[in-house]
Amino acid sequence: MILEMKVPSPGESITEVEIAEWLVADGDYVEKDQAIAEVDSDKATLELPAEASGTITLKAEEGDAVEVGAVVCLIDTSAAKPEGGDDAPATYGGGDEGGNANAEKDLAKDQKATPNSSNHEKAPNPAKDTYASGVASPAAKKILDEKGIESSSVSGTGRDGRITKDDAVNAVPSMGTPTGGNRGTSRSKMSMLRRKVAERLVEAKNTTAMLTTFNEVDMSPIFELRKQYKEDFKAKHGVGLGFMSFFTLAVVRALKLYPAVNSMIDGKEMLSYDFVDISIAVSGPKGLMVPVIRNAENLSFRGVESEVKRLAIRARDGQITVDEMTGGTFTISNGGVFGSMLSTPIINPPQSGILGMHNIVERPVAIDGKVEIRPIMYVALSYDHRIIDGKESVGFLVAVKEALENPEELLMNNDVKKALEM
Repeated sequence: MILEMKVPSPGESITEVEIAEWLVADGDYVEKDQAIAEVDSDKATLELPAEASGTITLKAEEGDAVEVGAVVCLIDTSAAKPEGGDDAPATYGGGDEGGNANAEKDLAKDQKATPNSSNHEKAPNPAKDTYASGVASPAAKKILDEKGIESSSVSGTGRDGRITKDDAVNAVPSMGTPTGGNRGTSRSKMSMLRRKVAERLVEAKNTTAMLTTFNEVDMSPIFELRKQYKEDFKAKHGVGLGFMSFFTLAVVRALKLYPAVNSMIDGKEMLSYDFVDISIAVSGPKGLMVPVIRNAENLSFRGVESEVKRLAIRARDGQITVDEMTGGTFTISNGGVFGSMLSTPIINPPQSGILGMHNIVERPVAIDGKVEIRPIMYVALSYDHRIIDGKESVGFLVAVKEALENPEELLMNNDVKKALEM
């Protein structure tokens, strides 16, 4: 029986995907539920599992854009599984991808690319140097002098190697001293996900009145809390007490104080939300991904840390779904994990605000008239000025700063153990 495998719908509004990589070769025997391909949508990279066991026939090439519901391969379910695992072709990517079939193809290519003595054409003898080799004609010499090019650096195409006027016109001045190093280039196709990210970033720059405001946060209080409670927190809850829970809950508080930041433009209307879905920008194996923490206003420190860990693992392992990255009313991006000191994050449309976290560096600051060394983080809020005024944007960022510098009172209601569920 021949089974037609069609592209399943990765999510609502997605009508087309791209074959990013086949994990099996044409003619391989595959097992049911085995991952046979990776497909890119404009929101995520997903694995395509085999719907049955059998011999596979590929109907699409890597890089092909195929519509949802289109047939991408056939599986002959009546085919018997090959005996002797070592002789069977490999089915997963790696050094032996494609198994014997690909090995034979590679051998054929090598034989074709390396001619033997019977069909090797004799290379033409190089032209001999003469008195005219490297000598520029009067017109060519004038052009080379104007360009500041030595005639010795130009190869002549004229008779006996003479440098012609065309040679001089086409000559390019050296932009530096040749070093003999590699100056090669490579070209590769961007994935559908990367192209979509690029489109959305350009869209955000072109369609929003985006501004960025900055502030700094003294992280000493959070450092002290983590130092005192992180071991017990991890032992009890199985997750670390990181910075994301503090920032997420500080953002939730600030959004309640400044609801315009938790809004977005829908045509000629302003759409505001009475809930907080926080998008977390993370770097996945296929590029930037933005999973969403739903109803963050209802989560505790443990709840936020557990959800961040769950989403990060799924993004890292390529298991994140489109639904888990859809929506979001506000975004937090942590460039500090890569060492960023300061940046202007780009809004994640159609949202109206994004908070950028950065690295924490010990800096001298004035405290009660004295200079002290404190762990300082610069924070940045990029916002859509069409619906968020300067007063609201600055007030929002100050509210985040206040919560982070006084977490016991503003985020924990003066009961740290209860807030951390200790």
